[in-house]
Amino acid sequence: MATIAWIGLGNMGHPMTANLVRAGHTVRGFDLSAPALEAAAADGVVAVGSSTEALEGAEIAFTMLPRGEHALAAYQGPEGIFANAAPGTLLIDCSTIDVASARTLHDEAAAAGFEFLDAPVSGGIAGAQKGTLAFMIGGESAVVEKARPFIEPMAGNIIATGEATTGQAAKICNNLMLFINMVSSSEAAVLADRLGLDHEVFYSIATVSSGDSWPLRTWYPYPGVVESSPANHDFAPTFTADLANKDIRLALAAAEETDTPLVLGSIVQEMLQKVSDAGAGDRDCSIVKKLVDGSFES
Repeated sequence: MATIAWIGLGNMGHPMTANLVRAGHTVRGFDLSAPALEAAAADGVVAVGSSTEALEGAEIAFTMLPRGEHALAAYQGPEGIFANAAPGTLLIDCSTIDVASARTLHDEAAAAGFEFLDAPVSGGIAGAQKGTLAFMIGGESAVVEKARPFIEPMAGNIIATGEATTGQAAKICNNLMLFINMVSSSEAAVLADRLGLDHEVFYSIATVSSGDSWPLRTWYPYPGVVESSPANHDFAPTFTADLANKDIRLALAAAEETDTPLVLGSIVQEMLQKVSDAGAGDRDCSIVKKLVDGSFES
């Protein structure tokens, strides 16, 4: 069993570390949020007061942070991971960030003598809790195999995507599809409702027909149809609208850099922006359904 440093104990990081603890690893965790530290400690994480403390004795270090600027800050500078991790520490960033920041981290890790992987995940809070996340991992294949035993307690799928930054590329493209499908499911569900279709009947048809999708099956936007739907709990977050907006903006930025038109992506981003502007960015992204049916309230 290993000693693992973990930076970022939020909605995803906390349950991921809990699975590592259950697998027998010692996890030394840090987060800027005191409540997040307390919650992780209750599940067996050794809560510490800084990332430098988290790195003490660690063979491997994970980061799970909201944005590219947060990941860069965690690794760079005199208090950062590059300056304080022991030689030979394997570094893995599970944040969903822009490709340029991921490239910077790969380059600076190599310059500092560290092996580094970009390894964003898919599966949401439920997947993090169950240990069934899909890991998309960019970096050298030998390093991916070295990391595999540490990732397995958190994962349902571990997919090596290729060279550095391709993990982030895969995650950005996957989430673009996710949010477009989410909006299409919301529009179809609202239209079906207004045409007099029973919610459960329409759900049973769509999930075995060509309209099927993960957000349809997981986030059906009316209560009482799907157990996992945030609509059952007034859109309490499983994936916040603010984070969804951030992720689809990453796709739009990548599209601009590669001269790729994303017509649907742009429309979905505008809808998510409306949710955030109304003060509901901390609620589940599937609350976009209320924009479709006109019942949105912040």
